Amino acid sequence: MEHSAISAHEWDVWHTFYTMRRQLDLELERQLQRDAGVSGADYEVLAALLQAPNRRVRIRELGRELGWEKSRVSHQLTRMEKRGLVSRENCDTDARGTWAIITPNGRRAVLGAMRDHGRTIRELFFDVMTDDEKDLVLDISRRVLGRIEPTADHA
Repeated sequence: MEHSAISAHEWDVWHTFYTMRRQLDLELERQLQRDAGVSGADYEVLAALLQAPNRRVRIRELGRELGWEKSRVSHQLTRMEKRGLVSRENCDTDARGTWAIITPNGRRAVLGAMRDHGRTIRELFFDVMTDDEKDLVLDISRRVLGRIEPTADHA
């Protein structure tokens, strides 16, 4: 399938979408810092650990789940460990494997952040859309993700 040049209208759509997404990310980051004292990266890690069986995930799986490089995961966990939000533990069954584990402080931090974070997402994103528009955003997002990662499940 041949793609033609991007039209002026399409550039406007792209620029507006890109600006909205960037500004939304910045505002959500500010909200997490202000209301919960955690960064967006902290929140992503803590939320993944909170949802995991036994509140632990192997570090390489955590990186895969978040779409992060190994070094980013390692540096993030080091910062979070210093603040008492996570701990690391060697894997009994694999000498090369390490678990990332949410601590009680990390659990309190993410649970405290979730309510306000969800409210901010609702106010800034969902409340400006109709139900049909939400379905359209979901459909478009899945199609774009399918182009980026054709074999991944985007349910």
